Amino acid sequence: MSPDSVPAILLWIVYPYMVLAVFVLGHVWRFRTDRFGWTSRSSQIYESKLLSIGSPLFHYGIIGIFVGHVVGLGIPKSWTDAVGITNHMYHLMAVTIGLAAAAACVGGLAILLYRRRTNSRVFGATTAGDKLMFALLAMTILCGVLATLVHSTFGVYDYREGVSIWFRDFWTLRPQAELMTAAPIFFQLHVLSALTLFAIWPFTRLVHVFAAPIGYLTRPYIVYRSKDPAKEAERRGWEKIRF
Repeated sequence: MSPDSVPAILLWIVYPYMVLAVFVLGHVWRFRTDRFGWTSRSSQIYESKLLSIGSPLFHYGIIGIFVGHVVGLGIPKSWTDAVGITNHMYHLMAVTIGLAAAAACVGGLAILLYRRRTNSRVFGATTAGDKLMFALLAMTILCGVLATLVHSTFGVYDYREGVSIWFRDFWTLRPQAELMTAAPIFFQLHVLSALTLFAIWPFTRLVHVFAAPIGYLTRPYIVYRSKDPAKEAERRGWEKIRF
């Protein structure tokens, strides 16, 4: 093993699997020890105008980016070629739809950060973990946008022949570190910052992603009863006590 390969193995094989372990076990620990803290800790009570603009922009943008990553990383290039999608068509869709989602995400995040920094009550409710989370989130998004613009849109690098293969091989326990070392710098920074973000994920407000209120779809309606004894029907199974 050459000396140069040791950092590559640590960065692109050991570190990602360590992050995966922390991500899974961290959520289990958080759920078992801090179930009441499993929340986004909303600050809407302090300020709602900017939040009502920035939050939807950010969340819809993130959803679009997530879908784009699922397609770009999870679907092999040979599959899109097989259904007749050329490289030009694929990159055109990726750039237009991807950058639109990124613009919404960046715009929403900028509004949320401005709100959090300029509103004293919101800033007072910001923890050190929140600051680290926002910094890593901003760096991950920024590096992703730069990777798309510099290396994919105006460059010659095709991430589906490098980063995407490394990502899919990671889940089959045979990642190739050389695929990431050969990737341009902004792709490397994007992946490393994303990995670090996933490592701290279970210990931040990001856990609320896994707390979707699905139970609301099946819960019973809330029944309101009148307090007027003359209008309130007798409850079944009970009899009035007579003296």
